Amino acid sequence: MTVVGDFVALTKPRVMSLLLVSAVAGAFLGAGSTPTLEVLIAVLVGGALASGGAASLNMAYEGDLDRKMGRTKNRPVAERRISARVAVAYGLLLNVGSFAVLALMANVLAAALAIVGTVLYFGLYTVILKQTTTQNIVVGGAAGAVPPLVGFAAASGTLDLSAWYLFVIIFFWTPPHFWALAIMIKDDYARANIPMLPVVRGVEHTSIQILLYTAVLTALTILFVIVSEPLGSIYMIGAVLLGVAFIWYAVQLTKSPIKSTATSLYKYSLLYLALLLVLVMVDAVIA
Repeated sequence: MTVVGDFVALTKPRVMSLLLVSAVAGAFLGAGSTPTLEVLIAVLVGGALASGGAASLNMAYEGDLDRKMGRTKNRPVAERRISARVAVAYGLLLNVGSFAVLALMANVLAAALAIVGTVLYFGLYTVILKQTTTQNIVVGGAAGAVPPLVGFAAASGTLDLSAWYLFVIIFFWTPPHFWALAIMIKDDYARANIPMLPVVRGVEHTSIQILLYTAVLTALTILFVIVSEPLGSIYMIGAVLLGVAFIWYAVQLTKSPIKSTATSLYKYSLLYLALLLVLVMVDAVIA
């Protein structure tokens, strides 16, 4: 991999893509229609910089841990292609850039929220929670729910109930999504001594927790139309269908708590959130 490729890898581009979709959905919701081009550019560029910066700080801190896991052992810091010190500097630089872009092209609230997302992901999840509690991804999941707040604030200059409701939806989506991944790579987490729920409480217990969170998530997404004026029948029908499918995958996992079933649920969870966010954008434009 080239030096440029290593620096790109530090930003976790696959993770970034879904975070940006959620930020853009927040912008559509905040605008109540299609956001201005300037707002969209600010959200995409500023969000990418913040997300990439947080990922770089995460890799800098977890280099030794990443070497113990098959999924992460080839990361730039883990393989010492980039030093932890350089990764920290890069992460900080990206976050400074994110704040500048959002503050200048949108507003200071959106810029500050982007930095809050980095603090939650790196400070709360990576440093404090990940290696200390089975609830690491539950509490730490707040970091991944910040991007729609950034987008909403960038478009509207404020945060209302619908913005926080979208935050809560992504907060409840994170545990089923991430616990499915944790089941898939349970041995990796055990080898690295990371107390993910499937490692500590077992796959069967984790599968039941996934089903419970999925049921709550589905109810929340359906009720979203009550607190968000731009959302209507298109979003409602889509949310019901997507939620029923998600619950079906979760039920299958409780019946057959094995890696292949968890993989199917994990893949669907990615599609689920992406489509749900698209529905938010579509209904916002129609409204």
